[in-house]
Amino acid sequence: MSMSPSSASPLTSREIEACIDAAAAALGIPIAPEDRDGVVAAFSTAAACAARLEDPALRLDDASALVYATIGPGDAPLPDRRRR
Repeated sequence: MSMSPSSASPLTSREIEACIDAAAAALGIPIAPEDRDGVVAAFSTAAACAARLEDPALRLDDASALVYATIGPGDAPLPDRRRR
């Protein structure tokens, strides 16, 4: 018997179990019956987190990042280590 996935998960319990079984088989990693509920819960949580990142709910008035510029280690400001 497996723990039911989080209600926020985009996958059904059956889909989660199938993903876990396929990944375990592909990697040659056995999942002990006593560990299965925890694996299902962790996978469900990860799937729910991924779904939130994949489909952000943006509104029309949300500001966009118009410019993204990387900086190198020498470009970053140094912290002020003086005691005050």
